[in-house]
This record gives sequence, C-alpha cells and structure tokens, in this order.
Amino acid sequence: MIGYLVRRLGGAVLVLFGLSLLLYGLFYLAPSDPAILTCGKGCTPDRLAEVRHAMGVDEPAATQYAHFVRGLVGGRDYPAGPATRHCPAPCLGYSFETDQPVTRLLLDRLPVSASLALGAEVLALTAGIGAGVLSGLHRYRWLDRIVNGLVLAGYAVPVFLVGLLLLLLFCVQLQWLPFPSYVPLTTDPLAWAQNLLLPWVALAVIQTAAYARLTRAGIQETLAEEHIRTARAYGLPERRIIWRRALRGALLPLVTLTAIDLAAVMTSAVLTETMFGLPGVGQLLVGAVNQIDLPVVVGVTLLAGLLIVAANTVADLLYRAVDPRVELR
Repeated sequence: MIGYLVRRLGGAVLVLFGLSLLLYGLFYLAPSDPAILTCGKGCTPDRLAEVRHAMGVDEPAATQYAHFVRGLVGGRDYPAGPATRHCPAPCLGYSFETDQPVTRLLLDRLPVSASLALGAEVLALTAGIGAGVLSGLHRYRWLDRIVNGLVLAGYAVPVFLVGLLLLLLFCVQLQWLPFPSYVPLTTDPLAWAQNLLLPWVALAVIQTAAYARLTRAGIQETLAEEHIRTARAYGLPERRIIWRRALRGALLPLVTLTAIDLAAVMTSAVLTETMFGLPGVGQLLVGAVNQIDLPVVVGVTLLAGLLIVAANTVADLLYRAVDPRVELR
C-alpha cells in the first residue's frame, strides 16, 4: 500500500507539472502579449511596461515559468511600484483585477462549490443506486420500465431547464423555499441546506440517471455470475446475496465514476452557480473570463486538474475497500 501511494504521488506530481507547463504556455506564452489583455486597449506604453514588469512577462519564457513554479512551492513577490505584493505559497498567481492572490480568491469561493458538489453527489448516489437496484431486480417489469423512462428523461433534460423549473415552482408559485443565497454551514446548518436544496437537485439529475443506469447493468451482470448461483444453492438468504455480494460487485465501476464526477462538478458547475447566484468557483471563473483575468483562469484550471488527479487516486483505494480481490499496482 505504501509503495502504491508513493508511485501514485510521483505520477500525480508529473501530471500536474505537465499540466502547469501546458497552461502557462497556452495562457502566457501563446498570446501576443498577456499584458495587453490585462491592461486594456487604451493602455499607454509606460503603463503597459509597468504591467509587463508586474506580471513578470518582460523576462525570457524559461525564467517566467521558473518563477511560476517557484511561486507554487515557496510563494512569490509581485512588484507594484515602490512596494511589492506578496503571494504566499501555494501561489497560483496574482489577480491584478481584484488586487488579490488567486489562491485567496479560490479559498474564499471553494466552500460554496464544495457544498454544492458534495450535496449533489450524495443526493445523486442515494437516488441513483436505489433506482438502479430496483430496476435491476425487476428486469423487464413495469418498475424497470418506469425507472428506464425516468433515466432517459434525466439524460435529456438540461441542467438550466431543471433549475429554471425548480425556481418557478418552489420559489415563485408555491413559495416553499427562498431564492437560493449561500449561507455558511457553520452559521446556520438548516438555512445552508434550504438554500442549496434546489441547486443540489438541478445538478444531481444527470448524475442520478448515470448512476441508476450503471447500477442496473452491474446488478444484472453480477446476478448472472456463478458465485451468486453457488450462494443460492447453499441456501443463503436472498437479501444477503443481493446486498453483500451482488451490490458490492455492481458498485465497482460506480466508484471511479463517482470520484471523477465529484472532482469535475466542483469546478464545472458554472451554469448552476450562475443560475442560482451562488458565489462559487464557477462564478469566479465566469467573471475572470469576462474580465480576461488570466491568472484566475489558470488557477481554476490547475485546481480542477489537482482535484481530478486526487479523485482518481482515491477511487483506486476505494476499489480495494469495496473488493479486496483487487490488487493495487
């Protein structure tokens, strides 16, 4: 186990290094001059030179990237006239639009996106696995047809339409729930859940459909294996066979999908956060793109890469926990 973790950690570092090199080349070296994008069209030559120096793009490309990597490890100072702006490690860059380090901006928005992603995943897993098990155990019956119909509808309906319908129904017509506005969990847990309930449902619809379809297929495939027939021949209770044997085998592919989905949702729920007015990482990314704030765009993309790499490692470990027969190599 320790050797596996060391190998995965080394591989993750290499992947993140390659990702940082690619992103820095795309956003800082590929454009004609990123300082012009930051400074704007009406920027004077003197002001443009100051922006270039502040961003560190007036140096050779190799030196620029070396400063970027060094900032990730040990922090970095950005010149601002006679003073300096300090960006503590891990420094993902400095946003000159907001005059704040990118890391601080992400940490301020991350609790919102984490709350949205975790709640949606829990809801999707609960509903998806439950629906998949019911459908798999009642193959080709009326319950199976109903679940399959709902799954197809979940795939077909876009997130923005689900969110709009939920807002119109529960906030405008019935007035059962307030219009979503993020409340920290530590401040008021009940208000936190009430305000995030509709975004959770809107974001969980597609994941629920995917989990139900995958669980259904896994249950049907596992129930047809020889060890299930052997367990039934020995007279084991059907409930025990389903929950301890069939469901465990069916959950293996779901582990990887869940881990990757959780990492992706945290940084890709742009539409959901924008529609419901949640100040998360997705809304931060939209604002950064509109303002051409390159350091924030690079920082959000690096965070997404880190989460996906970490999620894949966690998924491999969960594989071992779900099925001890799986070998970690």
